[in-house]
Amino acid sequence: MKIKDITQSTKEVTLDVGEFIRTECTAFDLNKVEKKGKNDLVSYVDKEAEKRLVSELGRILPAAGFITEEGTIAQETAEYRWIVDPLDGTTNFIHGLPIFSISIALMKEDKVEMGIVYEVNREECFVAMRGHGAWCNDREMSVSQAEGVGDSLLATGFPYHNFEKLNEYLAILNELMKNTHGLRRMGSAAVDLAYVACGRYEGYFEYNLNPWDVAAGTLLVEEAGGTVTDFSGTDQFVFDRELVAGNPWVQKEMLSIIQKYWNK
Repeated sequence: MKIKDITQSTKEVTLDVGEFIRTECTAFDLNKVEKKGKNDLVSYVDKEAEKRLVSELGRILPAAGFITEEGTIAQETAEYRWIVDPLDGTTNFIHGLPIFSISIALMKEDKVEMGIVYEVNREECFVAMRGHGAWCNDREMSVSQAEGVGDSLLATGFPYHNFEKLNEYLAILNELMKNTHGLRRMGSAAVDLAYVACGRYEGYFEYNLNPWDVAAGTLLVEEAGGTVTDFSGTDQFVFDRELVAGNPWVQKEMLSIIQKYWNK
């Protein structure tokens, strides 16, 4: 099956599951929330959405393995792997804050070849295929052309269970708050990356990330003309739990600021 056909089929599945999530949001019962760990929440909506995605994606590419947030099936080693977050922004979802998404990536060996981020509430479907560009609802995307952090609106995430690097993180925030148009914390890494790809943000950084948070979104940024690295400046960001993404000029400056404080 060609990557364009895989992408189209995956998009159709994503939109269908997105409709399920949107419907459930209107009458969600807070009493059905579970805790996986400190401030790490999950609901029946996450679990059911993942089951549906895994079932349908398995039909699209039967030989592929899976890396999934809720562990619907065992993670497998295969040439192709789906990396799936059925509901990125669960805390937003359960509190009724309308910023959450589905994130699906298809990785071949160590490269993400296709990524989809679907922001459920605005019904925006961000799609990228390696070497074919990035699109939002069939309109081609490009990163912002801002030339530095001084002209930038940036996104980040706040630590919610691992606070070991909090002082370093606060030092980075301190410098960026004083020298940018502002910082935003939306609560969905996949959406943050999609918004970098389409130019709404100039850059985004975060740590304590998981592959399902970022695999699809990082390809969106790269295919929209942006740059993504981990905090050390390497391309191991999908599994290294930290990343800096942005247009080429802003990303370089952000990385320099982060490295001033992060490894002290």
